[in-house]
Amino acid sequence: MSTNNPELKRQVVAIYKELLYLGREYPLGFGYFRPRLHKAFMAKASESDPDKIRQGIAQAEYVKKEIEALYYLKRYRTLRKRYDADA
Repeated sequence: MSTNNPELKRQVVAIYKELLYLGREYPLGFGYFRPRLHKAFMAKASESDPDKIRQGIAQAEYVKKEIEALYYLKRYRTLRKRYDADA
């Protein structure tokens, strides 16, 4: 990544940290999630075009929303199973 734009670098590091945090509860485990996340970010590490970096950040935000949706679905199913068993 280009070092001449510290704001983009800050955004990339922030989304990486957020995804790492979300990966702690990934269904296949953190050991499965972390290497794949790292590989995905390292594949774009040499990118220097600010527009492509912004596109990568947008893609990472999309993945973040998908992971959050996965967790909400897991939580919903757990609660539903718990309450349907009582009925």
